[in-house]
Amino acid sequence: MTPKELLDTILGYLGFVVQIEESQNEAGNLVLQIYTEESRRLIGRDGETLEALQFLLNRLLQTKDKDAPKVVVDCEMYRSMREDRIVQRVRGLAERVRATGRSLQLEPMNSYERRIVHNAFKDDPDIATWSPSDSARIKQITLLKRQAKKEPANKE
Repeated sequence: MTPKELLDTILGYLGFVVQIEESQNEAGNLVLQIYTEESRRLIGRDGETLEALQFLLNRLLQTKDKDAPKVVVDCEMYRSMREDRIVQRVRGLAERVRATGRSLQLEPMNSYERRIVHNAFKDDPDIATWSPSDSARIKQITLLKRQAKKEPANKE
């Protein structure tokens, strides 16, 4: 059974009437885009139902094949719109850090959201991101103003 067929079966048992389209993201992972009249119910609060569905699908696929590639489950482009909202909001907060020079701690986020924030600032010359290791209890990111790189003194 393909990931698309398995997801369609799961959603059918849950009472959803859906259309599923397959595509690939930049990382090369399979993306299953769900279209349904009940998208709000399928997405859940802050995408929690969608996350649980993705987790369940990947666990089922990995029981059959331990090396199965990860499948991303999305509903009506919810994930990409949420990524854009997160980046836009954090960029606004970064402007405050840039102006004041004082670090700012963000609200707790899941690992997926923290990765989005870290990637948004990886090439920024003024703002750095820091978060404790994944084993830490606190899942927060701190925005910091980068220290200016000191030029080596010329010896004459």
